[in-house]
Amino acid sequence: MRLLIVAQYFWPENFRINDLVTELIHRGHEITVLTGKPNYPDGIIFKEFLDNQEKFSTYHGAEVIRVPLFPRGKGGWRLILNYFSFALNATLIGSWKLRKKNFDAIFSFEPSPITVALPAIALRKQKKIPFTFWILDLWPETLEAIGVVRSKILLKWIGKLVTFIYNRTDLILAQSQSFITQIRQYAGTKSHIEYYPSWSETLPDLEDAPAAPEVIADNNKFNIVFAGNIGEAQDFPAILAAAEHLKHHDSIRWLIVGDGRQAEWVTSEIIKRGLENKVVMLGRHPLERMPSFFKHADALLVSLKDTPIFSMTIPGKVQTYLATGIPIIAMLNGEGANIIEKAQSGLTCPAGNSQQLAEIVLKLSLMPLDERQRMGNNGKILNETTFNRERLISQLEEWLTNTTLNEKNA
Repeated sequence: MRLLIVAQYFWPENFRINDLVTELIHRGHEITVLTGKPNYPDGIIFKEFLDNQEKFSTYHGAEVIRVPLFPRGKGGWRLILNYFSFALNATLIGSWKLRKKNFDAIFSFEPSPITVALPAIALRKQKKIPFTFWILDLWPETLEAIGVVRSKILLKWIGKLVTFIYNRTDLILAQSQSFITQIRQYAGTKSHIEYYPSWSETLPDLEDAPAAPEVIADNNKFNIVFAGNIGEAQDFPAILAAAEHLKHHDSIRWLIVGDGRQAEWVTSEIIKRGLENKVVMLGRHPLERMPSFFKHADALLVSLKDTPIFSMTIPGKVQTYLATGIPIIAMLNGEGANIIEKAQSGLTCPAGNSQQLAEIVLKLSLMPLDERQRMGNNGKILNETTFNRERLISQLEEWLTNTTLNEKNA
């Protein structure tokens, strides 16, 4: 299959779409990626990209077509410019660069913003081929939940944009079961929607990984590791409040691996609250180094704010955590928490409840090692069945093939 992938974020930025492209190439598909210049999450164009742009024009055999965009920078207006500059340039410049290329189908994924679909829709019309859209973040609900947009009028107009996009999509893939009902409010009853969860990111074997030297090893510590984006959605005020509740438990240590728009605030709050020896900020590191940090983990932390929309979300890190065989601490509501509870792969508490988060961290730290190992094994089993990478990508191949055949037979 000749597949065009439209993705605002792509290698060397670290997103699951990179792994999908690698696997589809391995399976014999011809892949072209339309994307922007890498600038996530720091908001400035990567120096290594600027030094040698030609080096980033192919990825494991896939051709990478890049268009200019405004870097994310800092602040809400820069982010809006980032979103719409990519949508506009990918539509105009991207369409021109791809004018002589033929494809069987278009695929796009949306961890945010939904405007990534606009160039895909334009190319769908230009090429007369089907478009499949993988929804990992619901608009406009997420924008309202994290306070990016507060105007009811603006949220209504964004909702109209969402309807416009969904009604021009041949297949919509929802990252959680709960998303489907919400998507239908904008897409209508005739739209073709399927449940399509994420799989675990491909990581080096945890057993063979050396322990990260950035962490001071201490066998007397119970380490809770958070890995990923440090943003508004992850509710770090509640995490830090839980750390304060456990401040006098010398054995408990929180290790934060990642970066994001709230990282500076979190760092300042750690100092303000006197948590320097309890909460350790380790910065952002490449995906392939994550097993070295997980090597220190007695538990892995996942959290989302207490909002209705986030209760419908399965955080992408859940599948990766499950694959490690390490028990999970989850401060979540809804579908994400239910997955962990049913699999008995960790302990959960309601989103936003710092007191209960502290309680389940303490409970897990006092639990016998064999019980924690059983939880971790339960997680690995769930990951290998429900979130199996090979099975999920095979399912996507089947859907893409079917949409292409339906288009040809129409």
